[in-house]
Amino acid sequence: MSRIDTSFLQNLEEWVKMQKSVLETFREVGKNMDGSDRLELVLATRAAFQHMSRTIKAFDQWLQDPVIISHLTREMLLEVWNTVFKLFEDLVQLDIKHTSEVREYLEKLAKEGKFNPLTLWSKGMLREESGRRPSILQSI
Repeated sequence: MSRIDTSFLQNLEEWVKMQKSVLETFREVGKNMDGSDRLELVLATRAAFQHMSRTIKAFDQWLQDPVIISHLTREMLLEVWNTVFKLFEDLVQLDIKHTSEVREYLEKLAKEGKFNPLTLWSKGMLREESGRRPSILQSI
């Protein structure tokens, strides 16, 4: 039987514990989101995005690690792919839907004269920058 560094296995165990703790925390936070104000929704969503980004980066590094990829079975990799593809598809569909809805809403506000032009100032869209024409799409 081959020997494996116990600290490596312990690090994997600590990662799993941390992920379980984060998941439980977000589940608790999620129970109260329906009654939350806009700021709480933004903060919770950003915290989730940040943790998702961290997890995705770690997963990407994981799939570059020779110790890991040389021992993962095809079934394990297929399970990861199927789950990642579903997450990817859901995220891109959410992005398409949300971006389209926001664009339509901003256009409606502009037509009604209710769009606050000062919100564009902070994005540099009303200031002349590097000779380019201001565009709301510059922030995307």
